[in-house]
Amino acid sequence: MKARKAMVWFLIGFCLAVLYADTRTAIAGDATSSVDSSQSGDPARSEVGVLRAAIESLTGNVYAEPSRWRPLSLGSFFGAGWNETWISPPNGEGNAPRQGWLNAMDGVFYRLNIPIFSYRHGTGGNGDQYSGEDLLYTALSRRFELTYDIPFVVSKQGSHGSPSHTSFGDFQIAPRFILSETRAVTQSFNLFFRTPTGDTDTGNGIAAVRPIYQFWANWWQGLVLRGGFGMDIPYHNVAETNSRSLAVGNLSAGYYFTPHDCAPFGDLVGYVATNFNHAIDDRGPDNTTNVTVTPGFRTYLGQNWYLLGGVEFPVTDPKSFDYQPMVGFMLVF
Repeated sequence: MKARKAMVWFLIGFCLAVLYADTRTAIAGDATSSVDSSQSGDPARSEVGVLRAAIESLTGNVYAEPSRWRPLSLGSFFGAGWNETWISPPNGEGNAPRQGWLNAMDGVFYRLNIPIFSYRHGTGGNGDQYSGEDLLYTALSRRFELTYDIPFVVSKQGSHGSPSHTSFGDFQIAPRFILSETRAVTQSFNLFFRTPTGDTDTGNGIAAVRPIYQFWANWWQGLVLRGGFGMDIPYHNVAETNSRSLAVGNLSAGYYFTPHDCAPFGDLVGYVATNFNHAIDDRGPDNTTNVTVTPGFRTYLGQNWYLLGGVEFPVTDPKSFDYQPMVGFMLVF
């Protein structure tokens, strides 16, 4: 129990250290870039209005000129970026790309779509589960993005003679906000809203809100660190689904081995994602902590397509499942 609490406090402390260090860097960088852009008429700093910024962020060629990108500071959060077109950021200080991994927190903005399929092998009487979901990331400005999680099928297989159940899952939408962004570090605040569109027989039908701080960092070569922490607070069908209010966190590390143009093994990264949650309510044992690890990979196949995969394993008891392989086919647009 002491080791689990130490891990939680380490993650929180690490994230706060990243926030403090990068905020100082971003404030200085943003002030310098603002002066430079005002003198040169840089279009990356042009304010085009909220609606036009959203249209250009969704439909424009945001990948053509990464040099148009400029840092954003926490100090300018209420001023800069809201009515400016999103530009896909350049690689980090170590030249690693800003990309997403399965079962790892994002931290950064994207414009992409990724269907994900997974199989969870049950433990004891929990039964197996199959699921398919579609994740859509839509950047609307340099500060604001909406993401959508559409779980088009969840199938809970019966065990010990119990029937199987298949249904649509719980749809989620998440407003996301860039707090600060430099070449080395991106930080975001994310507010996930889960809606009870699924069936309680498949562990869905829950309404919840999940505020989460996330970060992405690349200081040295192909090494990327990312993660975050927050809370998951259910408020509908809580008793029926035995839902708990949770403190949640993630810390992931990966290394990029190949350059982008080596398709079908471009931007090949191997990583390990560690996720934890700890119950913070009084609706059950107060020492309930779950930790999982997910070894995974991502590779660029060509023509804006990527392949992602991973296998999640629980490392704490009691285990609700044995293992969970997952695969995603992603299209960047």
